[in-house]
Amino acid sequence: MSANEIIKVLILDDEKSIREGLEFFIKTISGLIPVVASMPSEAYKIVKNEHIDIAIIDVKLPQESGIEVLKKIKKINSDIEIIIISGHGDVETVVEALRYGAFDYFTKPFDLVSIKNAIEKTKRYIEIKEKLNSAKEKIKKLENIVNAKNTNLIKGNSNEISRIKSLIENVSNTDNTTILISGETGTGKELVAKQIHALSTRNKQIFSAYNCSAIPDHLFESEFFGYNKGAFTGANHDKKGWFEIADKGTLFLDEIGDMPMFLQSKLLRILEDKKVTRLGATNNIDIDVRIISATNKNISELIEEGKFREDLFYRLNTFEIALPPLRNRKDDIVELSFLFLNEFSDKFNKKIKSIDDTAISLLLTYPFPGNVRQLKNFIERAVILCTGDVILKEHIFDNSFDFSDNQSKPTELIMPILDLELNEKYLIVNALKQSENNKTKAAKLLNITVQSLLRRMLKYKL
Repeated sequence: MSANEIIKVLILDDEKSIREGLEFFIKTISGLIPVVASMPSEAYKIVKNEHIDIAIIDVKLPQESGIEVLKKIKKINSDIEIIIISGHGDVETVVEALRYGAFDYFTKPFDLVSIKNAIEKTKRYIEIKEKLNSAKEKIKKLENIVNAKNTNLIKGNSNEISRIKSLIENVSNTDNTTILISGETGTGKELVAKQIHALSTRNKQIFSAYNCSAIPDHLFESEFFGYNKGAFTGANHDKKGWFEIADKGTLFLDEIGDMPMFLQSKLLRILEDKKVTRLGATNNIDIDVRIISATNKNISELIEEGKFREDLFYRLNTFEIALPPLRNRKDDIVELSFLFLNEFSDKFNKKIKSIDDTAISLLLTYPFPGNVRQLKNFIERAVILCTGDVILKEHIFDNSFDFSDNQSKPTELIMPILDLELNEKYLIVNALKQSENNKTKAAKLLNITVQSLLRRMLKYKL
């Protein structure tokens, strides 16, 4: 639409009386400006040199027909909406005009009310179309912003993380390859999955993430497959399962090692058949989903223990990405620390500019059993505690940290960090240290059985 809500209307008719009559009438309508032409060649020049919103074209013209004029004007500017003037008995011509993109038509002899109605209807259509285009443009901009953020989720420039970025870029180009992301807790497995999705051809579709360890066994099937109304007591409506929700997109299954055995065979069947059946249903639903799974466990050990299907492992592990722990990519610690500093300074409305060199030195020597997630927690806590413009050592570390004799393991609890696995690991490390690695004594200090201690040591690779 023209600037300031002005609509320019081109009138193309070789009959002077009709042309001048329409011109005069259109001038009486607020917001409309008529532009006249008697020949198609004139009309083409006007369309090329001026912004025209609506064109009223007679079917019978010298030089060429109104249908040909319609086609050429649409080629010059497809946004121009065209109203055709036709004579009696020109039904086939009108149908042809509509087929080639005419918006409306009226027949001769016509009255002014018909003309006004045709123009008003076209004007409303143009306004709606512009609003729709504006909304699409906003959505596109938002998509670009989101995609730009999602394609730069993995931070750091160390050799280890550069290798991971290269793997992500390579596998993102394949549309259906199943991917297994392995790594310790807090290494950023879900971020990697999101980045793969954002770089893939599925990035306009949904990324759906679920934690297999967070779903109780008795609810797993209904969440996994979905259900139809009446499938069981309490099923009062149809519900889509994980695969249906993620159809055409990416399904991320975190902590895949915790999936119950009875579901593993069903997942294998879905991967093979690309179909899913809701509980209480008899018909299959075709699904097109890319599966990315993640684990912090040793799947090979689970297979040996009979807790994970070997055939499912090979289906999920077409392409593996093993994420390095933060202690193996220390070159990234400073960059990550400042990224988190900026993030939380903005979040808490603080003007903290830097991190003290002593604090940085300690961060570089700390083993970070909780990996990047733990570093992020440290910096968040430090920003909360800091009242100046520089993060100091005491804002990050307190007397519960001991760096003097063993920099490979933390020696005390970090009570401000509410991470159950992290604190459990610290308790075990301290108990073993105090008992001089005597597992019976360590178990007694922890008030658990030796078997329970051994299981936890295996879990945390101690």
